Amino acid sequence: MTIPSDNNIIHGNCLEVLPQRASESVNFVLTDPPYLANYRSRDGRTVPGDDTDAWLAPAFAEIHRVLERDSFAVSFYGWPHADRFLRVYRAAGFRVVGHFTFPKRYSSASKFVKYQHECAYLLAKGYPKQPKDTIGDVIPWQYTGNKLHPTQKPLSVLSPLVATFSTLNGLVLDPFAGSGSTLVAARAAGRRFLGIELDAGYHAIARRRLDAAADLAA
Repeated sequence: MTIPSDNNIIHGNCLEVLPQRASESVNFVLTDPPYLANYRSRDGRTVPGDDTDAWLAPAFAEIHRVLERDSFAVSFYGWPHADRFLRVYRAAGFRVVGHFTFPKRYSSASKFVKYQHECAYLLAKGYPKQPKDTIGDVIPWQYTGNKLHPTQKPLSVLSPLVATFSTLNGLVLDPFAGSGSTLVAARAAGRRFLGIELDAGYHAIARRRLDAAADLAA
């Protein structure tokens, strides 16, 4: 398989695709990996890989390898398994340098408490410079309706992360691209982008979104 260098979304397994990329060829990683929650939405949709952590360590080892030295990654994660994610991040070589909380105006679920936030870690490879314009670590969440993906992230929370932690000419990578929201945010910010998505249906949705964005810009 030949991996296009930028502005594409690849249908495939990131454990097979990432090893074909050169080391330190990515400027910023922004990704929403499976939460290890065996999640099923109310309408029956699932997330590939959400029922196992077999992919977790090898994926983040590859993410660290392809990321440029002294650069950032942002990874959403499932808080019930925060220890597993943190262990893998650190084993891959990342330092945890920040933590984001995204409060919601609604509850995703209600059990012991009402679950009303998402969260992500800011990871560093090496010692990147402090961003010129620092953003807060609490960013309000805007509900997408999850129409395109059962765990769809809003552009309003992804866009400031892309703008802050990537460089203008840098390549933004999302190895768990879903419906392509990270890639859409990267494109809007004038960044190059590369996504990988395992599920054919979500890959097709992401491809259509990117094609539509390109048509609007033409």
